[in-house]
Amino acid sequence: MPEVLKAPLVVEFPFTRSLGPVQSAFLTGLRERVVLGIRTTDGRILVPPVEYDPVTAEEIRDLVEVAPTGTVTTWAWNHAPRRGQPLSTPFAWVLVRLDGADTALLHALDAPGPDTVRTGMRVRVRWAEERTGAITDIACFEPYDGEALEPGHHSGAFQNPLTGIVAPARLDYTYSPGRAQSAYIDALSDRRTVGERCPSCRKVYVPPRGACPTCGVATAEQVEVGPRGTVTTYCIVNIKAKNLDIEVPYVYAHIALDGADLALHARIGGIPYDQVRMGLRVEPVWTEDARYPDHYRPTGEPDADYETYKELL
Repeated sequence: MPEVLKAPLVVEFPFTRSLGPVQSAFLTGLRERVVLGIRTTDGRILVPPVEYDPVTAEEIRDLVEVAPTGTVTTWAWNHAPRRGQPLSTPFAWVLVRLDGADTALLHALDAPGPDTVRTGMRVRVRWAEERTGAITDIACFEPYDGEALEPGHHSGAFQNPLTGIVAPARLDYTYSPGRAQSAYIDALSDRRTVGERCPSCRKVYVPPRGACPTCGVATAEQVEVGPRGTVTTYCIVNIKAKNLDIEVPYVYAHIALDGADLALHARIGGIPYDQVRMGLRVEPVWTEDARYPDHYRPTGEPDADYETYKELL
């Protein structure tokens, strides 16, 4: 049995979203060192603001400026800050009810230690030196023993308001494929494709998962499939991915390898994109030192009959 594999993996992408009038005003306000809340139909001031009343679900637009000072309502100490968090030294996560607001805002509190933080302590906003219109324009909160600051009367109308934001999303984790997929990956290093057969329904699943998705029973019998297969269905990709050096348009397809009862997906090459079709017979193309086929190309065989792959669409 091959060694069970594991490796660090990162899933990372920029998340782009447009802003409605309320969120646009809130984030633009932070850029201008103004904190805005929203007045609900029952008169409460919510910070951060929302676009719809949480009680009545009515659209609300009455923006209200609140003070940059407030009171800690609850907190938790962060002994070991992680990458991307507001501060690089230990700090407290706090919920702060800003003066003039009826709800609390979550952010970081820069404090020397957990013994200096308490519920009810007074704090104020520490603004970032460079502000772009994001929650990070509030660098953090800091302890404050002065008088409460009066909120202003900003209407929420700004010059050059933000209309959208790009928020990076990233997930770092260690992935272990388990026994079945470790064997599958190990076979790919020899340019072979193996699946596992269900002892009950006798179907062969590729890539294997260690259990039959239909019967729910464990699988262990390895079966080599392919290397040739049949295109069952496909799509034409017209948008170029930033991290892929592949010119568009190109075809991504589901391919039923000979002997398999589940189609896997791969890119189709060696043929104009508008000539790819269901039933096209294909074979893998490997590049030097590749861990998996770079793409599949036509074999030159006659197209497969629809009846032979209709259950694998």
